[in-house]
Amino acid sequence: MSDRHAALHTAEIDAPAETVYEIIADVTRWPQFFAPNVHVEHLGKGEGTEHIHIWATANGSVKNWTSRRELDRARLTVTFRQEISTPPVASMGGTWVVLAEGDARCRLELRHDFTVVGDDPDGVTWVNSALDRNSAAELAGIKRVAEDCASLDEVMFEFADTVHIAEDGTRVFDFLNRADLWPERLPHVARLDFTEAEPGVQIMAMDTKAADGSVHTTESVRVVFGTERIVYKQTTVPALLTAHTGCWTIAPKGDGVDVTSQHTVIIRPEAVEKVLGAGKTVADARAYVQHALSTNSRATLGHAKDFAEVSRG
Repeated sequence: MSDRHAALHTAEIDAPAETVYEIIADVTRWPQFFAPNVHVEHLGKGEGTEHIHIWATANGSVKNWTSRRELDRARLTVTFRQEISTPPVASMGGTWVVLAEGDARCRLELRHDFTVVGDDPDGVTWVNSALDRNSAAELAGIKRVAEDCASLDEVMFEFADTVHIAEDGTRVFDFLNRADLWPERLPHVARLDFTEAEPGVQIMAMDTKAADGSVHTTESVRVVFGTERIVYKQTTVPALLTAHTGCWTIAPKGDGVDVTSQHTVIIRPEAVEKVLGAGKTVADARAYVQHALSTNSRATLGHAKDFAEVSRG
């Protein structure tokens, strides 16, 4: 029988326990709130239960697993157990526990238990290192969001750009999926390093030229779903942001497809004046970011349209 190991990570948070619980309960926003989380896909939901697929970075690599979670709002706990783990993890589970310490303060505990493949000591070291790094990042993310939740609606927003392409979508998907060819296909991409660690999981580092001539370096992880959807998380973001996630979708429409580029971003308020100049506000930053991202998205969509329609012609 494999040895079972345990880990405990905690944080003191100046926010109501219910606020912290709600952040933990809503996994759809984890990619924006938690640095290691790339994407969360719901596989099923029931009364107080959910089945999810998670992609996240761990010790520099991208891992994915499926878990079942049990949510107990009365006790402010969320229990989780991985169904399919990724080596060196053989099994893993745990519990989020929120302990109220007054009306506006609480203690958050993140408890893990795990086994490793073959009881390998190096595997135990690897898992403990990953848990220390990811748990610290997740607790810090929860603390930041919970303590600043009053301003969240101001700094977090989403937007999308859509173009119709008179094609069946196959060549459009090829254009979006083959990001390794973007420096040849897209004028605003100055450099791109691309690896596909496993089918459908892409890692890329990219230098992008903005309309004002500035160059921004980003690093991203992308997860490909069939030929209809590519989701991504920027793991290295520009100074003005704390988070940027997005999604490319291809949907049948009329004589072709509607192709949409959707973005969700969180502004870093303390960086606004440093980046944009004295007197600039979060509202200015929102407008600047949306313009920059939409300009590049529309350019990519335009080139994808030309590629698909001209190739067909």
